Amino acid sequence: MTAAPPLLEVRRVTKQFPGVRALRGVDLTLGRGEVLAVIGENGAGKSTLMKILAGVQRPDSGELFLDGGLVELRDVQAAQRHGIALIHQEINLAGNLDIGANLFLGREPTRFGLVDRSAIRAESAKVLAPLGLDLDPDTRVDTLPIGLQQLVEIAKALVSRARILIMDEPTSSLTQHEAARLFQVIRELRAQGVSIVYISHRLGEVKELADRVAVLRDGENAGVLAREEIDHAAMVRLMVGRDLSQFYQRRSHPPGAVLLEARALRTPAHPRHEIHFTLRAGEVVGIAGLVGAGRTELLQTLFGITSALAGELRVRGEPVRLRSPGDAISAGIALVPEDRKQQGLVLEMAVAENLSLASLRRDQRGGFLNRPAEQALCDRMIPQLAIKTPSPAQPAQFLSGGNQQKVVLGKWLALEPLVLLLDEPTRGIDIGAKREIYALMDQLAARGMAILFVSSEMEEVLGMADRVLVMHEGRLTGELSRAMMGEEALMQLATGGAAMTASNPS
Repeated sequence: MTAAPPLLEVRRVTKQFPGVRALRGVDLTLGRGEVLAVIGENGAGKSTLMKILAGVQRPDSGELFLDGGLVELRDVQAAQRHGIALIHQEINLAGNLDIGANLFLGREPTRFGLVDRSAIRAESAKVLAPLGLDLDPDTRVDTLPIGLQQLVEIAKALVSRARILIMDEPTSSLTQHEAARLFQVIRELRAQGVSIVYISHRLGEVKELADRVAVLRDGENAGVLAREEIDHAAMVRLMVGRDLSQFYQRRSHPPGAVLLEARALRTPAHPRHEIHFTLRAGEVVGIAGLVGAGRTELLQTLFGITSALAGELRVRGEPVRLRSPGDAISAGIALVPEDRKQQGLVLEMAVAENLSLASLRRDQRGGFLNRPAEQALCDRMIPQLAIKTPSPAQPAQFLSGGNQQKVVLGKWLALEPLVLLLDEPTRGIDIGAKREIYALMDQLAARGMAILFVSSEMEEVLGMADRVLVMHEGRLTGELSRAMMGEEALMQLATGGAAMTASNPS
Protein backbone atom coordinates (compact mmCIF):
# COMPACT_ATOMS: atom_id res chain seq x y z
CA MET A 1 0.00 0.00 0.00
CA THR A 2 1.46 3.35 -1.08
CA ALA A 3 1.69 5.99 1.64
CA ALA A 4 -0.23 9.21 0.99
CA PRO A 5 1.99 12.11 -0.08
CA PRO A 6 2.56 14.97 2.37
CA LEU A 7 0.15 17.88 2.10
CA LEU A 8 3.03 20.21 1.21
CA GLU A 9 6.49 19.39 -0.06
CA VAL A 10 9.35 21.77 -0.84
CA ARG A 11 12.16 20.38 -2.99
CA ARG A 12 15.57 22.01 -3.49
CA VAL A 13 14.31 25.59 -3.26
CA THR A 14 16.93 28.29 -3.81
CA LYS A 15 16.54 32.07 -3.56
CA GLN A 16 19.18 34.74 -4.03
CA PHE A 17 19.11 38.50 -3.47
CA PRO A 18 21.84 40.96 -4.48
CA GLY A 19 24.90 39.90 -2.52
CA VAL A 20 22.99 37.36 -0.40
CA ARG A 21 21.96 33.75 -1.05
CA ALA A 22 18.98 33.42 1.30
CA LEU A 23 18.14 29.77 0.55
CA ARG A 24 20.33 26.99 -0.83
CA GLY A 25 18.51 23.85 -1.93
CA VAL A 26 16.05 23.73 0.97
CA ASP A 27 13.70 20.76 1.44
CA LEU A 28 10.61 20.72 3.67
CA THR A 29 7.54 18.55 4.18
CA LEU A 30 4.29 19.28 6.02
CA GLY A 31 1.74 16.61 6.88
CA ARG A 32 -2.01 16.97 7.17
CA GLY A 33 -3.08 18.21 10.59
CA GLU A 34 0.54 18.74 11.65
CA VAL A 35 2.16 21.59 13.56
CA LEU A 36 5.62 22.02 12.04
CA ALA A 37 7.91 24.50 13.78
CA VAL A 38 10.55 26.14 11.57
CA ILE A 39 13.36 27.64 13.63
CA GLY A 40 16.79 29.15 13.07
CA GLU A 41 18.86 32.20 13.81
CA ASN A 42 18.03 35.56 12.23
CA GLY A 43 19.23 35.38 8.65
CA ALA A 44 18.76 31.59 8.48
CA GLY A 45 16.20 31.94 5.66
CA LYS A 46 12.94 31.29 7.56
CA SER A 47 11.14 34.44 6.41
CA THR A 48 12.24 34.02 2.80
CA LEU A 49 10.97 30.43 2.71
CA MET A 50 7.63 31.42 4.24
CA LYS A 51 7.19 34.26 1.72
CA ILE A 52 7.79 31.78 -1.10
CA LEU A 53 5.16 29.43 0.33
CA ALA A 54 2.70 32.34 0.65
CA GLY A 55 3.33 33.58 -2.91
CA VAL A 56 4.92 36.85 -1.78
CA GLN A 57 8.21 35.91 -3.48
CA ARG A 58 9.10 33.38 -6.17
CA PRO A 59 12.03 30.98 -5.88
CA ASP A 60 14.94 31.13 -8.30
CA SER A 61 14.86 27.34 -8.56
CA GLY A 62 13.25 24.34 -6.90
CA GLU A 63 9.77 22.87 -6.83
CA LEU A 64 6.65 23.02 -4.64
CA PHE A 65 4.12 20.18 -4.40
CA LEU A 66 0.62 20.18 -2.87
CA ASP A 67 -1.18 16.84 -2.44
CA GLY A 68 1.60 15.29 -4.50
CA GLY A 69 1.06 17.59 -7.49
CA LEU A 70 3.47 20.24 -8.76
CA VAL A 71 2.22 23.83 -8.20
CA GLU A 72 3.50 27.27 -9.09
CA LEU A 73 2.64 30.01 -6.58
CA ARG A 74 3.04 33.09 -8.75
CA ASP A 75 1.47 35.48 -6.25
CA VAL A 76 -0.41 35.72 -2.95
CA GLN A 77 -3.75 35.10 -4.68
CA ALA A 78 -2.43 31.85 -6.17
CA ALA A 79 -1.27 30.68 -2.73
CA GLN A 80 -4.64 31.56 -1.23
CA ARG A 81 -6.47 29.63 -3.97
CA HIS A 82 -4.43 26.61 -2.93
CA GLY A 83 -5.40 27.16 0.72
CA ILE A 84 -2.17 28.74 2.04
CA ALA A 85 -2.39 31.81 4.30
CA LEU A 86 0.43 33.75 5.97
CA ILE A 87 -0.34 35.39 9.32
CA HIS A 88 2.28 38.10 9.73
CA GLN A 89 4.05 39.00 12.97
CA GLU A 90 2.60 42.51 12.66
CA ILE A 91 -1.20 42.60 12.73
CA ASN A 92 -2.45 43.05 9.17
CA LEU A 93 -6.03 44.16 9.73
CA ALA A 94 -7.90 47.35 8.82
CA GLY A 95 -8.39 48.86 12.27
CA ASN A 96 -11.06 51.32 11.15
CA LEU A 97 -13.32 48.52 9.88
CA ASP A 98 -15.39 46.09 11.89
CA ILE A 99 -14.59 42.40 12.34
CA GLY A 100 -16.99 41.20 9.64
CA ALA A 101 -15.66 43.67 7.08
CA ASN A 102 -12.11 42.50 7.80
CA LEU A 103 -13.00 38.82 7.51
CA PHE A 104 -14.59 39.29 4.06
CA LEU A 105 -12.45 42.16 2.76
CA GLY A 106 -12.09 41.70 -1.00
CA ARG A 107 -14.61 38.85 -1.13
CA GLU A 108 -17.77 40.49 0.21
CA PRO A 109 -21.04 38.65 -0.48
CA THR A 110 -23.49 40.81 -2.43
CA ARG A 111 -27.21 41.02 -2.88
CA PHE A 112 -28.80 43.05 -5.65
CA GLY A 113 -25.38 44.51 -6.39
CA LEU A 114 -24.84 45.73 -2.81
CA VAL A 115 -22.70 44.33 0.02
CA ASP A 116 -24.86 41.89 1.99
CA ARG A 117 -24.19 42.89 5.60
CA SER A 118 -26.61 40.28 6.95
CA ALA A 119 -24.70 37.51 5.20
CA ILE A 120 -21.40 38.87 6.50
CA ARG A 121 -22.68 38.87 10.09
CA ALA A 122 -24.07 35.35 9.80
CA GLU A 123 -20.97 33.90 8.15
CA SER A 124 -18.67 35.75 10.56
CA ALA A 125 -20.41 34.18 13.55
CA LYS A 126 -19.89 30.71 12.02
CA VAL A 127 -16.14 31.32 11.65
CA LEU A 128 -15.62 33.02 15.02
CA ALA A 129 -17.46 30.45 17.14
CA PRO A 130 -15.03 27.52 16.62
CA LEU A 131 -12.19 29.81 17.72
CA GLY A 132 -13.97 30.56 20.99
CA LEU A 133 -14.57 34.16 19.95
CA ASP A 134 -17.91 35.42 21.28
CA LEU A 135 -17.59 38.72 19.43
CA ASP A 136 -20.10 40.92 17.65
CA PRO A 137 -19.03 41.05 13.97
CA ASP A 138 -19.91 44.77 13.98
CA THR A 139 -17.17 45.51 16.55
CA ARG A 140 -14.40 47.75 15.22
CA VAL A 141 -11.11 45.87 15.12
CA ASP A 142 -9.05 48.70 16.68
CA THR A 143 -11.12 48.43 19.87
CA LEU A 144 -9.94 44.83 20.45
CA PRO A 145 -6.88 43.88 22.50
CA ILE A 146 -3.93 42.64 20.45
CA GLY A 147 -4.54 39.01 21.38
CA LEU A 148 -8.09 39.06 19.98
CA GLN A 149 -6.86 40.82 16.86
CA GLN A 150 -4.43 37.94 16.35
CA LEU A 151 -7.33 35.47 16.54
CA VAL A 152 -9.35 37.57 14.09
CA GLU A 153 -6.37 37.24 11.71
CA ILE A 154 -6.69 33.46 12.00
CA ALA A 155 -10.45 33.66 11.41
CA LYS A 156 -9.78 35.75 8.29
CA ALA A 157 -7.52 32.99 6.96
CA LEU A 158 -10.17 30.35 7.71
CA VAL A 159 -12.80 32.33 5.79
CA SER A 160 -10.63 31.81 2.71
CA ARG A 161 -10.71 28.07 3.51
CA ALA A 162 -7.01 27.95 4.33
CA ARG A 163 -5.73 24.47 5.03
CA ILE A 164 -2.17 25.62 5.67
CA LEU A 165 -1.60 28.45 8.16
CA ILE A 166 1.86 30.01 8.37
CA MET A 167 2.31 31.84 11.69
CA ASP A 168 5.31 34.15 11.99
CA GLU A 169 6.20 34.91 15.64
CA PRO A 170 2.49 34.97 16.59
CA THR A 171 3.05 35.52 20.33
CA SER A 172 5.57 38.37 20.09
CA SER A 173 2.97 40.97 21.18
CA LEU A 174 0.73 38.76 23.32
CA THR A 175 0.35 38.50 27.06
CA GLN A 176 0.79 35.10 28.68
CA HIS A 177 -2.98 34.66 28.91
CA GLU A 178 -3.49 35.63 25.25
CA ALA A 179 -0.70 33.26 24.18
CA ALA A 180 -2.31 30.39 26.11
CA ARG A 181 -5.58 31.03 24.29
CA LEU A 182 -3.76 31.05 20.94
CA PHE A 183 -2.13 27.71 21.75
CA GLN A 184 -5.55 26.20 22.47
CA VAL A 185 -6.84 27.48 19.13
CA ILE A 186 -3.81 25.97 17.35
CA ARG A 187 -4.50 22.58 18.95
CA GLU A 188 -8.16 22.74 17.93
CA LEU A 189 -7.25 23.66 14.34
CA ARG A 190 -4.80 20.76 14.22
CA ALA A 191 -7.58 18.43 15.41
CA GLN A 192 -9.75 19.73 12.55
CA GLY A 193 -7.05 18.81 10.02
CA VAL A 194 -5.54 22.27 9.46
CA SER A 195 -1.77 22.18 9.02
CA ILE A 196 0.32 24.88 10.69
CA VAL A 197 3.83 26.14 10.06
CA TYR A 198 4.91 27.84 13.28
CA ILE A 199 7.92 30.20 13.38
CA SER A 200 9.20 31.35 16.77
CA HIS A 201 12.39 32.28 18.62
CA ARG A 202 10.72 31.08 21.83
CA LEU A 203 11.92 27.51 22.07
CA GLY A 204 9.66 26.77 25.04
CA GLU A 205 6.63 27.41 22.80
CA VAL A 206 8.09 25.21 20.09
CA LYS A 207 8.58 22.32 22.51
CA GLU A 208 5.00 22.71 23.77
CA LEU A 209 3.28 22.87 20.39
CA ALA A 210 5.30 21.23 17.63
CA ASP A 211 4.84 17.75 16.20
CA ARG A 212 8.14 18.18 14.36
CA VAL A 213 10.84 20.84 14.17
CA ALA A 214 12.68 21.78 10.97
CA VAL A 215 15.86 23.78 11.53
CA LEU A 216 17.47 26.15 9.01
CA ARG A 217 21.03 27.44 9.29
CA ASP A 218 22.63 29.89 6.86
CA GLY A 219 19.92 29.24 4.27
CA GLU A 220 20.28 25.46 4.33
CA ASN A 221 18.62 22.51 6.06
CA ALA A 222 20.33 21.85 9.40
CA GLY A 223 18.14 18.97 10.56
CA VAL A 224 14.69 17.78 11.60
CA LEU A 225 13.57 16.71 15.08
CA ALA A 226 10.70 14.31 15.66
CA ARG A 227 8.30 14.96 18.53
CA GLU A 228 10.18 12.76 20.99
CA GLU A 229 13.52 14.40 20.07
CA ILE A 230 12.47 18.00 20.72
CA ASP A 231 14.31 19.61 23.61
CA HIS A 232 16.10 22.90 24.15
CA ALA A 233 19.63 21.55 23.82
CA ALA A 234 18.89 19.65 20.60
CA MET A 235 17.25 22.69 18.97
CA VAL A 236 20.10 24.99 19.95
CA ARG A 237 22.71 22.53 18.69
CA LEU A 238 21.10 22.37 15.24
CA MET A 239 20.50 26.13 15.05
CA VAL A 240 24.07 27.20 15.72
CA GLY A 241 26.00 24.09 14.72
CA ARG A 242 27.67 23.62 18.09
CA ASP A 243 26.89 22.73 21.68
CA LEU A 244 26.23 25.82 23.76
CA SER A 245 26.84 24.27 27.15
CA GLN A 246 28.98 27.35 27.90
CA PHE A 247 26.28 29.70 26.62
CA TYR A 248 26.29 31.94 29.69
CA GLN A 249 29.97 31.56 30.59
CA ARG A 250 31.05 34.53 32.68
CA ARG A 251 34.51 35.43 33.82
CA SER A 252 34.90 36.69 37.36
CA HIS A 253 35.56 40.44 37.49
CA PRO A 254 36.41 41.79 40.95
CA PRO A 255 34.03 44.74 41.50
CA GLY A 256 35.65 48.15 41.65
CA ALA A 257 34.51 51.52 42.96
CA VAL A 258 30.81 52.37 43.33
CA LEU A 259 29.76 54.08 40.08
CA LEU A 260 26.02 54.47 40.71
CA GLU A 261 24.14 54.69 43.99
CA ALA A 262 20.44 55.18 44.67
CA ARG A 263 19.40 56.38 48.11
CA ALA A 264 15.70 56.34 49.08
CA LEU A 265 14.78 56.82 45.42
CA ARG A 266 11.06 57.19 44.67
CA THR A 267 9.84 56.82 41.08
CA PRO A 268 6.65 58.42 39.70
CA ALA A 269 5.29 54.96 38.85
CA HIS A 270 5.54 53.73 42.46
CA PRO A 271 5.85 56.81 44.67
CA ARG A 272 5.25 55.00 47.98
CA HIS A 273 8.32 52.75 47.80
CA GLU A 274 11.92 53.79 48.42
CA ILE A 275 14.65 52.04 46.45
CA HIS A 276 18.22 51.67 47.64
CA PHE A 277 21.06 49.97 45.73
CA THR A 278 24.64 50.39 44.59
CA LEU A 279 26.32 49.42 41.33
CA ARG A 280 30.09 48.93 41.09
CA ALA A 281 32.56 49.05 38.23
CA GLY A 282 32.89 45.66 36.54
CA GLU A 283 29.55 44.35 37.82
CA VAL A 284 26.68 42.90 35.80
CA VAL A 285 23.60 43.29 37.99
CA GLY A 286 20.19 41.94 36.97
CA ILE A 287 16.77 43.31 37.86
CA ALA A 288 14.15 40.56 38.03
CA GLY A 289 10.42 40.68 38.65
CA LEU A 290 7.05 40.00 37.08
CA VAL A 291 5.23 42.27 34.64
CA GLY A 292 4.24 45.48 36.43
CA ALA A 293 6.99 45.19 39.04
CA GLY A 294 8.41 48.60 38.10
CA ARG A 295 11.67 47.46 36.49
CA THR A 296 11.41 49.49 33.28
CA GLU A 297 10.13 52.50 35.22
CA LEU A 298 13.22 52.36 37.46
CA LEU A 299 15.55 52.39 34.45
CA GLN A 300 13.62 55.30 32.94
CA THR A 301 14.12 57.28 36.15
CA LEU A 302 17.83 56.41 36.19
CA PHE A 303 18.08 57.74 32.62
CA GLY A 304 16.15 60.95 33.29
CA ILE A 305 13.12 60.08 31.16
CA THR A 306 11.01 60.53 34.29
CA SER A 307 12.30 62.60 37.18
CA ALA A 308 12.60 61.03 40.62
CA LEU A 309 10.02 62.28 43.12
CA ALA A 310 12.42 62.00 46.04
CA GLY A 311 15.71 60.48 47.07
CA GLU A 312 19.21 60.88 45.78
CA LEU A 313 21.30 59.51 42.93
CA ARG A 314 25.08 59.56 43.04
CA VAL A 315 27.52 58.90 40.22
CA ARG A 316 31.08 58.24 41.36
CA GLY A 317 30.06 59.51 44.79
CA GLU A 318 28.80 62.87 43.50
CA PRO A 319 25.09 63.79 43.70
CA VAL A 320 23.41 64.25 40.30
CA ARG A 321 20.02 65.58 39.24
CA LEU A 322 18.67 63.77 36.20
CA ARG A 323 15.91 65.92 34.75
CA SER A 324 16.36 64.65 31.19
CA PRO A 325 18.22 61.98 29.22
CA GLY A 326 20.72 64.69 28.37
CA ASP A 327 21.57 65.02 32.07
CA ALA A 328 22.02 61.25 32.33
CA ILE A 329 24.28 61.13 29.28
CA SER A 330 26.39 63.95 30.71
CA ALA A 331 26.69 61.95 33.93
CA GLY A 332 27.94 58.90 32.01
CA ILE A 333 24.71 56.84 31.94
CA ALA A 334 23.29 55.21 28.79
CA LEU A 335 20.05 53.27 28.24
CA VAL A 336 19.28 50.60 25.63
CA PRO A 337 15.45 50.59 25.74
CA GLU A 338 13.08 47.65 25.66
CA ASP A 339 11.51 48.61 22.31
CA ARG A 340 14.42 49.14 19.94
CA LYS A 341 12.22 49.93 16.93
CA GLN A 342 10.18 52.66 18.63
CA GLN A 343 12.71 54.07 21.10
CA GLY A 344 16.19 52.91 20.09
CA LEU A 345 16.43 53.46 16.34
CA VAL A 346 15.28 55.71 13.55
CA LEU A 347 14.42 52.82 11.25
CA GLU A 348 14.40 54.79 8.01
CA MET A 349 17.90 56.16 8.66
CA ALA A 350 21.13 54.41 7.73
CA VAL A 351 23.17 52.27 10.08
CA ALA A 352 25.87 54.97 10.06
CA GLU A 353 23.41 57.70 11.03
CA ASN A 354 21.94 55.60 13.84
CA LEU A 355 25.38 54.73 15.21
CA SER A 356 26.35 58.41 15.36
CA LEU A 357 23.07 59.77 16.79
CA ALA A 358 24.20 59.91 20.42
CA SER A 359 27.58 61.40 19.44
CA LEU A 360 26.33 64.28 17.28
CA ARG A 361 26.95 67.00 19.86
CA ARG A 362 30.40 65.69 20.67
CA ASP A 363 31.52 65.11 17.08
CA GLN A 364 30.02 68.09 15.25
CA ARG A 365 32.41 70.40 13.45
CA GLY A 366 31.50 74.06 13.20
CA GLY A 367 27.84 73.24 13.78
CA PHE A 368 27.82 70.69 10.96
CA LEU A 369 27.82 66.91 10.97
CA ASN A 370 31.35 65.55 11.08
CA ARG A 371 31.24 62.92 8.34
CA PRO A 372 34.81 61.69 8.86
CA ALA A 373 34.07 61.13 12.56
CA GLU A 374 30.89 59.25 11.62
CA GLN A 375 32.82 57.06 9.19
CA ALA A 376 35.52 56.39 11.79
CA LEU A 377 32.83 55.35 14.27
CA CYS A 378 31.36 52.91 11.73
CA ASP A 379 34.80 51.52 10.92
CA ARG A 380 35.24 50.79 14.62
CA MET A 381 31.77 49.66 15.74
CA ILE A 382 30.59 47.51 12.83
CA PRO A 383 33.46 45.00 13.11
CA GLN A 384 33.71 45.29 16.91
CA LEU A 385 30.04 44.35 17.35
CA ALA A 386 29.94 42.05 14.29
CA ILE A 387 27.02 43.99 12.80
CA LYS A 388 25.93 42.16 9.65
CA THR A 389 25.05 44.85 7.11
CA PRO A 390 25.85 45.23 3.41
CA SER A 391 27.16 48.74 4.12
CA PRO A 392 26.89 51.58 6.67
CA ALA A 393 24.39 53.17 4.28
CA GLN A 394 21.88 50.31 4.76
CA PRO A 395 18.62 51.55 6.39
CA ALA A 396 18.31 50.07 9.89
CA GLN A 397 14.82 48.74 9.16
CA PHE A 398 16.27 46.09 6.83
CA LEU A 399 18.58 44.56 9.44
CA SER A 400 17.67 41.50 11.50
CA GLY A 401 16.50 42.06 15.07
CA GLY A 402 19.85 41.01 16.51
CA ASN A 403 21.78 43.38 14.28
CA GLN A 404 19.38 46.23 15.04
CA GLN A 405 20.07 45.64 18.74
CA LYS A 406 23.81 45.78 18.09
CA VAL A 407 23.38 49.15 16.35
CA VAL A 408 21.55 50.51 19.41
CA LEU A 409 24.35 49.22 21.64
CA GLY A 410 26.98 50.70 19.35
CA LYS A 411 25.29 54.09 19.46
CA TRP A 412 25.74 54.24 23.23
CA LEU A 413 29.12 52.52 23.44
CA ALA A 414 30.47 55.29 21.20
CA LEU A 415 30.10 57.57 24.24
CA GLU A 416 32.03 55.15 26.49
CA PRO A 417 29.52 55.41 29.38
CA LEU A 418 30.32 54.56 32.98
CA VAL A 419 26.95 52.85 33.50
CA LEU A 420 25.04 50.92 30.85
CA LEU A 421 21.34 50.27 31.45
CA LEU A 422 19.86 47.44 29.37
CA ASP A 423 16.10 46.84 29.25
CA GLU A 424 15.34 43.33 27.90
CA PRO A 425 18.60 43.30 25.87
CA THR A 426 17.87 40.06 23.98
CA ARG A 427 14.11 40.26 23.44
CA GLY A 428 13.07 39.12 19.98
CA ILE A 429 16.52 38.10 18.73
CA ASP A 430 17.85 34.69 17.79
CA ILE A 431 19.97 32.49 19.99
CA GLY A 432 23.23 33.19 18.15
CA ALA A 433 22.81 36.97 18.49
CA LYS A 434 21.94 36.46 22.17
CA ARG A 435 25.25 34.71 22.72
CA GLU A 436 27.11 37.59 21.05
CA ILE A 437 25.39 40.14 23.28
CA TYR A 438 26.18 38.09 26.40
CA ALA A 439 29.84 37.99 25.34
CA LEU A 440 29.79 41.76 24.79
CA MET A 441 28.30 42.36 28.26
CA ASP A 442 31.12 40.28 29.75
CA GLN A 443 33.76 42.21 27.78
CA LEU A 444 32.35 45.58 28.86
CA ALA A 445 32.33 44.50 32.52
CA ALA A 446 35.94 43.36 32.15
CA ARG A 447 36.80 46.89 30.98
CA GLY A 448 35.26 48.37 34.14
CA MET A 449 31.82 49.37 32.92
CA ALA A 450 28.89 48.84 35.32
CA ILE A 451 25.88 47.10 33.74
CA LEU A 452 22.35 47.05 35.14
CA PHE A 453 19.96 44.93 33.06
CA VAL A 454 16.29 44.03 33.17
CA SER A 455 15.23 40.63 31.84
CA SER A 456 12.04 38.60 31.95
CA GLU A 457 13.96 35.43 31.10
CA MET A 458 14.92 33.78 34.38
CA GLU A 459 17.56 31.66 32.63
CA GLU A 460 19.21 34.85 31.35
CA VAL A 461 19.25 36.49 34.77
CA LEU A 462 20.69 33.40 36.45
CA GLY A 463 23.25 32.97 33.69
CA MET A 464 24.55 36.53 33.42
CA ALA A 465 24.13 38.40 36.71
CA ASP A 466 26.74 38.80 39.45
CA ARG A 467 23.89 39.95 41.70
CA VAL A 468 20.15 40.19 41.25
CA LEU A 469 17.82 42.91 42.55
CA VAL A 470 14.26 41.57 42.70
CA MET A 471 11.22 43.84 42.48
CA HIS A 472 7.54 43.34 43.24
CA GLU A 473 4.91 46.06 42.63
CA GLY A 474 7.49 48.85 42.71
CA ARG A 475 9.20 47.57 45.85
CA LEU A 476 12.70 46.13 46.05
CA THR A 477 11.95 42.85 47.82
CA GLY A 478 15.47 41.51 47.97
CA GLU A 479 18.96 41.12 46.62
CA LEU A 480 20.62 37.80 45.82
CA SER A 481 24.31 37.17 45.41
CA ARG A 482 25.42 34.74 42.71
CA ALA A 483 25.84 31.97 45.29
CA MET A 484 22.24 32.45 46.45
CA MET A 485 20.59 32.63 43.02
CA GLY A 486 18.05 30.03 42.02
CA GLU A 487 14.65 29.90 40.37
CA GLU A 488 12.82 29.27 43.64
CA ALA A 489 14.53 32.13 45.47
CA LEU A 490 13.88 34.54 42.59
CA MET A 491 10.23 33.60 42.27
CA GLN A 492 9.63 33.89 46.00
CA LEU A 493 10.86 37.47 45.94
CA ALA A 494 9.22 38.33 42.61
CA THR A 495 5.83 37.31 44.00
CA GLY A 496 6.23 39.45 47.12
CA GLY A 497 7.81 36.90 49.45
CA ALA A 498 9.99 37.74 52.44
CA ALA A 499 12.88 40.07 51.66
CA MET A 500 16.37 38.64 51.28
CA THR A 501 19.79 40.17 51.03
CA ALA A 502 23.20 38.76 50.30
CA SER A 503 23.87 38.72 54.03
CA ASN A 504 20.44 37.32 54.88
CA PRO A 505 19.78 34.17 52.88
CA SER A 506 16.93 33.00 55.05
